[in-house]
Amino acid sequence: MRLTRPTARRLTATLALALGLGSAFAQAPSIVEVQAPWVRATVKGQQATGMFATLTAPQGGTLVGARSPVAGTVEVHEMKMDGDVMRMRAVPRLALPAGAAVALKPGSYHVMLMGLKQALPAGGTVPVTLVVEDAQRKQQLVELQVPVRQQAPAAKADAAGAAGHDHSHQRGHAEHKH
Repeated sequence: MRLTRPTARRLTATLALALGLGSAFAQAPSIVEVQAPWVRATVKGQQATGMFATLTAPQGGTLVGARSPVAGTVEVHEMKMDGDVMRMRAVPRLALPAGAAVALKPGSYHVMLMGLKQALPAGGTVPVTLVVEDAQRKQQLVELQVPVRQQAPAAKADAAGAAGHDHSHQRGHAEHKH
């Protein structure tokens, strides 16, 4: 098949237009990588639960909020010791240093889902949207479908540092060493 010059020009212009529009509609790369997200399962009547994950922002960023249709209120929370008392409070911003993994985990920073509209049984998924700001304060929404679990997914080689530590308490306390 031979193309005439006018047909070749139209074809080239159409192809260029299609490629240009395609890139205009392409989604911007996410400013944060989300690894191993999970939401703790709930029972009927339970009003709150947490979402946990590891967040890495290659260029740095700030987690400034979250939302989910399964909860009336979604906040970023911090848990930390205050003297002898563990306290939990909402934080308006969580820094995500460039290239550093920030763990959202039980007993630390996490996303709190409160005013649950339904039970969240293990095996399901929950839509969660993270709101992340870049260095220029431009916000990006990170849409997730988060698996619901009874407990955290198993870490590689027990990265939590408990490898070999006996939590069974079957030994006498005199023998139990921490």
